[in-house]
Amino acid sequence: MPRFSVIVPAYQVQAYLHACLESVLAQSYPDFEVIVVDDGSPDACGTIADEFAALDPRVRVIGLPRNEGLGPARNAGMERAGGDYLVFLDGDDTLTPHALRGIADRIKETGEPDVLVYDYARTYWTGETVRNQAAAHLTEQGPAPFRLADRPGLLKLLMVAWNKAVRREFAVREGFAFPPGYYEDTPWTYPVLMTAGSVATLDRVCVHYRQRLRGSILGTPGERHLDVFTQYDRVFAFLDARMETHPESRKELARWRPLLYRRMADHLTTVYTRPGRLPRSLRAEFLRRARVHCRRYRVPGAPAPLPVRLRHALLRLGLRRTYGALRLASALRRGTAGVAAGLLRAARTGALRLHYRVQRCLPLRADRAVFAVEGDRGYGRDPGALEEAFRRLAPHVRTAWTADRVHHHTVPPGTRRLTPGTAAHWTALARSRYLVREGAFGPGLVRRRGQVLVQTQAGTPLKHMGLDLQERPAAAQGTDFARLLREADSWDYVVSANRHSTLTWERVHPGDWTALEYGQPRTDVLQRATAADVARLRETLGVPEGTVAILYAPTHRDYRRTQRSALDLERVVRRLGPRFVVLARAHPRHGGPLAASAGRVLDVSDHPHVESLCLASDALVTDYSSLMFDYAGLDRPIVIHAAEREAYEAARGTYVDLRSFPPGAIARDEDELIGVFASGDWHGTRSARLRAAFRERFCPYDDGRAAERVVRRVVLGETDPPPAVPLSGRRPAPSATAALARTPLTTVPPPAGPRTVTDSL
Repeated sequence: MPRFSVIVPAYQVQAYLHACLESVLAQSYPDFEVIVVDDGSPDACGTIADEFAALDPRVRVIGLPRNEGLGPARNAGMERAGGDYLVFLDGDDTLTPHALRGIADRIKETGEPDVLVYDYARTYWTGETVRNQAAAHLTEQGPAPFRLADRPGLLKLLMVAWNKAVRREFAVREGFAFPPGYYEDTPWTYPVLMTAGSVATLDRVCVHYRQRLRGSILGTPGERHLDVFTQYDRVFAFLDARMETHPESRKELARWRPLLYRRMADHLTTVYTRPGRLPRSLRAEFLRRARVHCRRYRVPGAPAPLPVRLRHALLRLGLRRTYGALRLASALRRGTAGVAAGLLRAARTGALRLHYRVQRCLPLRADRAVFAVEGDRGYGRDPGALEEAFRRLAPHVRTAWTADRVHHHTVPPGTRRLTPGTAAHWTALARSRYLVREGAFGPGLVRRRGQVLVQTQAGTPLKHMGLDLQERPAAAQGTDFARLLREADSWDYVVSANRHSTLTWERVHPGDWTALEYGQPRTDVLQRATAADVARLRETLGVPEGTVAILYAPTHRDYRRTQRSALDLERVVRRLGPRFVVLARAHPRHGGPLAASAGRVLDVSDHPHVESLCLASDALVTDYSSLMFDYAGLDRPIVIHAAEREAYEAARGTYVDLRSFPPGAIARDEDELIGVFASGDWHGTRSARLRAAFRERFCPYDDGRAAERVVRRVVLGETDPPPAVPLSGRRPAPSATAALARTPLTTVPPPAGPRTVTDSL
């Protein structure tokens, strides 16, 4: 029995069927069968299918004596299917590479749900590919699997069969079948979703939905578009019958009627207004039947925005001319409003540019400095450490911090707060001598003679950056490399933590700037902290006394739209026992918490300072985050969780081969990670030896005075700032807890089955 039965109806798609079948047979997941249903096609579809069947035993062909339509063709394929899950694919569409593997992994991960819903992208004849605009409803965050009642937003997705994998046993038990006629997906997908006992989602494009220039069914005008009314009759008839046969579910089923009515009204509006569907001779008939259906199935309790309610009311009343007039008026209003808003924005932008140009004509203020971080977030990171050093070592310089208003509360007293894009902000950029920033200064900045621009970057580079992203589009995400080069040409100094950073920045951000290889300013606080500071931080975070706190901080995945934890953190702490807690820290681009705070898992994604989290923890678990370089300066254990290494290397790439030069133990999956901590390898002699070599290479200047050296060089003009204290002569950072000195956790059993933890991945 194969895992998947891929059912492909074929009718007049001879130009596309090769690509369709090849996209299935080329899948990296091999456990499937392909059932091609030749729906009485007058072209070469049957011949093409037979050729594929002769070459690959996984392909079977069913020939129908005459054209029955998509619904009956799919039913014929379902009758012959033997797979665990049914996957539908139209003959002119394609599966994306590794789609079946992703679907299979998600099905296993979510406990074999009745239905798995995945995403698609429209591919146009021009070559353009556009992802589904409602993909946000496919987020994998939260419990899974679930029932439709827990995520009713799924009904806002396109109601088609080919973006779902349906468990065959479930479909057979419930007697689901496709009806004849156009819009046959409608009375299939609604009942399937409403009946499913378990549903899961996969936030990944698995299907390329071809938008043909001409010849597609929905783009062919004709009276068969009136089938949409019959299909919705079937949907509501199913709902009524289900309520009769399942009285215990009557209340739950009744809640779907208002939503189904709204979706029906939206669908009828789309068919009526979409060009190329209804001939002029049928428009009055369509509106008459739409009026009947809306009156028949309308129920209270379907809230909608006012414009939507107005469209539905006009449809229900059958006011065709009024509907057309209002559509024209709405289009004119939107156009006028857009023009007015555009003119207003242009006027404001022009005024600010003029203001900035005038301010650049005024003298520079040698006693002014402006600081900011990428994204105009709150106070902290390297610019924050440098701003504090400015105030301490050069008190004659008045400092200002640029951040969105929501972050103004993070700026310390005595430091001026600036909001980006305001006149005050542009004045400060034009008149201040020192501009310090992590990330791009922005296209509107003009570097004046006498100004000093200090670029701190985002730490020691592990993943590919700058010009090295030219061949990595998933990570580059539309980067303007010409502007990147112009930006680098405006810098005077680049703060560098080590020789590796200097060499990398010179290559990927080439420019006439000077490297300040003095250490990482933001790590100064790690070296200056006392044991009392650490104890206070742990108490503030709620870390129980005597426990081992693991900071889990994975990096961002450029190849994933929805970020999620690669670890089941609750399982990890449950296996390790009560002496362990996990501090879960999401990447700033994650878009939400990494995990729900519960028991011994504490989500600290909202904590403003990752340095405080480093101090409060006993060990770091990360994958490919540059935080490992900062943490190494603490001389505390680091464990690499090398999940999805091949995918990350392909999408982003790394400068440091962690297989041959790791900062500590390496685990390839969750069970190996549990084994590393259960056996004590995480803080054993071997891990300490690896960490020492890592520190020597990447933390030679992290002695607590990096920011001081930068300020003395840039502001005070000292050409020989204080040298860094050698590693051997530094005071060790205060330990978070005495638990590190204890014996290995022999009472915690390692995961069942074989376990191998090695230096290599």
